[in-house]
Amino acid sequence: MALNQWTRNQKLIRWVEEQIALCQPAKVHLCDGSAEEFDAIAALMVANGSLIPLKKRPHSFRCHTHPDDVARVEECTFICTKNMEDAGPTNNWHDPQLMKKKLQSLFANCMRGRTMYVIPYCMGPIGSPYARLGVEITDSPYVVLNMQIMTRMGADALKHLTGDFVPGLHSVGRPLNPGEKDGPWPCNLDHRVIAHFPEESSIYSFGSGYGGNALLGKKCFALRIASALGQKEGWLAEHMLILGLTPPEGQKIYIAASFPSACGKTNLAMLTPSLPGWRVECLGDDIAWMHRGADGRLYAINPEAGFFGVAPGTSMRTNPNAMKTIGHHTIFTNVAATEDGDVWWEGIGFSPPEKLISWRGVPWNPSEEIPAAHPNSRFTVSAKQCPIYSSDMENPQGVPISAILVGARRHSVMPLVAESFHWNHGVFLGASISSETTAASSGQVGYLRHDPFAMLPFCGYHMGDYFAHWVEMGQRLKHPPRIYSVNWFRRGVDGQFLWPGFGENIRVLKWIYERVAGRGGAVHSPIGLMPSFDSIDCGNLSVPFEPLFSVDRNEWQKEVQELESYFQLFGSRFPDSLAHELRQLKQRICE
Repeated sequence: MALNQWTRNQKLIRWVEEQIALCQPAKVHLCDGSAEEFDAIAALMVANGSLIPLKKRPHSFRCHTHPDDVARVEECTFICTKNMEDAGPTNNWHDPQLMKKKLQSLFANCMRGRTMYVIPYCMGPIGSPYARLGVEITDSPYVVLNMQIMTRMGADALKHLTGDFVPGLHSVGRPLNPGEKDGPWPCNLDHRVIAHFPEESSIYSFGSGYGGNALLGKKCFALRIASALGQKEGWLAEHMLILGLTPPEGQKIYIAASFPSACGKTNLAMLTPSLPGWRVECLGDDIAWMHRGADGRLYAINPEAGFFGVAPGTSMRTNPNAMKTIGHHTIFTNVAATEDGDVWWEGIGFSPPEKLISWRGVPWNPSEEIPAAHPNSRFTVSAKQCPIYSSDMENPQGVPISAILVGARRHSVMPLVAESFHWNHGVFLGASISSETTAASSGQVGYLRHDPFAMLPFCGYHMGDYFAHWVEMGQRLKHPPRIYSVNWFRRGVDGQFLWPGFGENIRVLKWIYERVAGRGGAVHSPIGLMPSFDSIDCGNLSVPFEPLFSVDRNEWQKEVQELESYFQLFGSRFPDSLAHELRQLKQRICE
């Protein structure tokens, strides 16, 4: 293999040669990111039955992963640092030397009989001073297709790959013996490992074919590795959407917002406003890299180029822009399929047809009360297909952030929206987030767990240091964004949602816009500044204002006690400034 004809980056050549010697693939394919390459790989997958064309959606496909390989596996995800303390109490730690020995054993001959794909890619606009380059080696053609959609992948990235890069090695973990036919979705459930080495900025993933475990540019690079890089270099890698918000008459502002996976980031990023004249533009639905600009403001880029969105619940009512986005050139994973060549999932907005193929690839029987589509089924699609795609997504300098939202899925306690008193209080709000779990990660769904800034599964270093880094970022900003907590999911005594959500969330964004502009009304509460009765434009909505914004002191006393216990996890690395905010909250609640 004449790698020197492909690149002059000697570090890259040596690394690829080492992985070829280790994994022993049948052949090697150097990815160029072209449309012809995509079509050729897709055709191979169609031929072996792992990809099924959709007659109703041009250039679109559906596929299924192994039934036990359908989500992130946090128990198999490790942060490998020399000092265990540096990984922190919220990560699974492993000794890097021992992990490397284990990985060497796992990857030895793992690609026998398979094609090794070498994927150069760029996270962020190519040429941006804030973009980073990576190379993923994989034996999964599914990964190649998804990485081409989700990143700036191929020849353009390779041209800029002249120095350092983040290496990532992935394998489904099932070699082929001579004459053996491959199953459509191979994996190695007994040996799944997703290992991150933040001190050397490298990633190894073995045994899983699922997106979040296999698309190494996504959570692995863009959050776990990037968050550690950002802490060292003075920037932030966050689990946040980015949107542009423009009123009928006024100047556009940009908002970043963090929510745990499957809690509405994509819906908010692609919002169709219910208020006339208001306009939302989408710059990203999942990840933001944020840095200090020369003017003292916080700027953000989206390192990704596509959406890896949750399908169930997506409909023309909840997210019409997403439905328009996925009308063509889309890969659907673990959704149900109709007899006439389309897709279906729970919450799509219409009843399932009589004959439906479930996400497991067999006829669906509704009497069994098993979902037709997996609750974490996904669509992968280019961001440029979104009707409200913003060209600002390609701005190499990023966009200035005026407001940051930290959200959660809570049926009680948290009000619809509250503004922090100041930056450190806003960091405290983000650090205090608890949310009900979803199907985006394996394990029990619906229980409450702490998820600071929606980064619990994605912070690549000690979370006490992560909080301190947020505090320090505020000190370096002359014009820091305002920070808000939001909760679209509060329920009444009857168990029903109090707020209609979706397009009506523009009413909350309008209040935030007015607060940023210095004219929105607010009242003081023990937990932050909340909208005064007449400052939220509820129009003809019939919503119970008081239950949406009530602060139950008994509930909040329990919340404070829980936070006191939780923050002890971080020991001496928990910032004194946030401990002060907790004491202040306790005092206000008890007044």
